[in-house]
Amino acid sequence: MENEKILEETFDETLDRVLADIIALIEEKKYRTARDTIINELHNGADIAEVMESIIDKAGIERAIIIFRMLPKDILAEVFAYLPIDDQVNIINGITDKEIQFIMDEMDFDDMIDVMEELPANLVDKILEKTPKEERRLINTFLNYPDDCAGSIMTPDYISLRADMTVGESLLYIKKVGMDSETVYTCYVKDKGRKLIGIISLRTLVISDDNAAVGDIMHDDYVFVNVYDDQEEVSEVFKKYDFLALPVVDKEHRLVGIITVDDIIDVIEEETTEDFERMAGILDGSDKEYLDMSVFHHVKTRLPWLMLLMVELMITGVIITQFEEMLSKVIVLVSYLPLLMGTGGNCGNQAATLIIRGMTVGELEPSDAFKVLWKEFRVSFIVGLVLSIINIVKILFIDRQSLIIALTVGASMLIIVALAKIIGGLLPMGAKKIGVDPALMANPMISSLTDMVSVLTYFFLATLLLGI
Repeated sequence: MENEKILEETFDETLDRVLADIIALIEEKKYRTARDTIINELHNGADIAEVMESIIDKAGIERAIIIFRMLPKDILAEVFAYLPIDDQVNIINGITDKEIQFIMDEMDFDDMIDVMEELPANLVDKILEKTPKEERRLINTFLNYPDDCAGSIMTPDYISLRADMTVGESLLYIKKVGMDSETVYTCYVKDKGRKLIGIISLRTLVISDDNAAVGDIMHDDYVFVNVYDDQEEVSEVFKKYDFLALPVVDKEHRLVGIITVDDIIDVIEEETTEDFERMAGILDGSDKEYLDMSVFHHVKTRLPWLMLLMVELMITGVIITQFEEMLSKVIVLVSYLPLLMGTGGNCGNQAATLIIRGMTVGELEPSDAFKVLWKEFRVSFIVGLVLSIINIVKILFIDRQSLIIALTVGASMLIIVALAKIIGGLLPMGAKKIGVDPALMANPMISSLTDMVSVLTYFFLATLLLGI
């Protein structure tokens, strides 16, 4: 672990040094030397793309395009694929149609589709004009798949075999087409109607007799997804079975593509980011990074939820005003209100986080609501009892308040913790039951609801126990 950290730090220092050297060379207009420095020091497309991003930020897009054009042709498409979409658009706008076509031809098909989905329509049309008819038809088919479905992240670059092929013939075929395929580890067996009838791993082919028929050794009991399945559901399949690739079929069970694990990692990152944003009350469907988004965009994505939550807090304020007379008689009650509201919010958020996580990984379903209710009730009773005792002791011996005040706060704490944990546990499950994203029922919403519950519970008990 320590060695890995040292290597990581050394590599980061190398990137910083290379970038500093390149920027200095660009400032001196020594572009060829800058290009040579990149090629000699960096040997991975992702690392070169990272340096290109920094060149764009520090030296400008015009100078970055000069360097980009000078990169070796065999890494040009790979570097381009790793760049953020905004930088890709800027580069495309600054290079020739011939250069654009070369990059698109060299890119992996799924990466090319990802780029085209984000490009302006006029640029897509320009690219498609120069594309062969058959490939253009395939590209249009992929571009027409809805966002967030399996079809939008699959690739048609897979190895297809026939059941009547021998192992020897299959291995020769894999050698022939392997470099143009997304993966060679799993091959897909189709019938004459293009329907998927089985899968076979490269390992099975290598260890089998050369004369054995593929149909005799293939697996006909396989996992697949439909082209219109939600990509989040697809990611769950990958996580469950630890696949490197997964076949995608249409409604007639014809094989139309495969999804590889590298694309699913991107999906998981997107979905996790989306869930975090929703849990924070941010309605943002953009893939842009924080610094690339305008101030107005940030306002637009944050304001709706903040307004809704403000209305909920206004309701809490109205509830408090209804008890003004009581509070004026026992003013000390006000000092314990933030404690009860904060504890209730924290307990609700704790429960919600665990339940949302459980539903995300498939451990919990809305049908488990009664089990969750019973478990959260028991947990909340123990937690609430401990917190109540601590507060009663503190109010009696540190705050020097009366026993009735201590009991009022302690009893309120016990009930509020129980209600908050039940709300936090059941609200996300109810949301999923009616088809709403459970993440929307997380921190901000639950905190506001538990605030209202806390105020009502506290003041009701105070009225009851204090007789005012």
